[in-house]
Amino acid sequence: MATLIDVLLEADVLGGARLLRLTWHEAWNIVERAVARGQRAKGRRIVAHLGVDEKAVAKRHRYVTLVNDLDRGTVEYIADDRGKTSLDAYYQSLSAEQLAGIEAVAMDMWEPFIESTAAHVPDGRSKIVFDRYHVMLHMNNAVDQVRRSEHRRRQAEGDDTLKGTKYLWLFAAENVPESQAERFAALRAMDLKTGRAWAIKEALRELWDYRRTGWALRHWKRWYFRATHSRLKPVVRAARTIHGHLDNVLTYFDHRITNAMSEGLNSQIEAMKKTRMVTAIGST
Repeated sequence: MATLIDVLLEADVLGGARLLRLTWHEAWNIVERAVARGQRAKGRRIVAHLGVDEKAVAKRHRYVTLVNDLDRGTVEYIADDRGKTSLDAYYQSLSAEQLAGIEAVAMDMWEPFIESTAAHVPDGRSKIVFDRYHVMLHMNNAVDQVRRSEHRRRQAEGDDTLKGTKYLWLFAAENVPESQAERFAALRAMDLKTGRAWAIKEALRELWDYRRTGWALRHWKRWYFRATHSRLKPVVRAARTIHGHLDNVLTYFDHRITNAMSEGLNSQIEAMKKTRMVTAIGST
């Protein structure tokens, strides 16, 4: 068994299964049992701040559900798939005291995770915090859709202004590489729909700079009016999607947690190196 686990820790589950001549489900069962042993070693502690995330682990849209302790930086639970039952099983493994001790849960806007948390955690809906990264992902996708449409139109007219600029528009203003700063400033100075979409995206980032919910809500109302009157259809759609989940975007100001640590753990799991996996799963 130790040899099997070593192989799975050095490769992803799909690759390890091929090397060991196991099916996906056989290999995954080994991983689940290893995680369960790590859980038993940790004991029945209360986790106040949870991060719930999904991770693609193979082709054909195969996912796993990850539950992380945001304060301790550890993986608490891994389950196959990303359905409601995947997260239900974690909550069902907790005692009433542990469930009551959950103060906040950071996640994306994935409905099965929302439903599971609301069903199992006392006052669960008020404890859900839609993660800033995933909220901004909606806007980044909108900016990219605007860029693609504008690029096709301009290219048809012989204008390659937007060629090779995809990733520039996904940067936050302060993170634009120095080598591209001059070029990007010139692009932003042009009358581009993509530039307008990017500016609206950047304005949304300011929401999380506020210290109080009331001030953040005022900013949101101004931003939402600007976004929905931009005449940029992808931006309008993204703004309305976020607006539909606004209550649990604003819970950030009650709990001030993000899934940034979970994203870091995802990177470690992507690498699937032995020492990193032992630290993530086995640390107490």
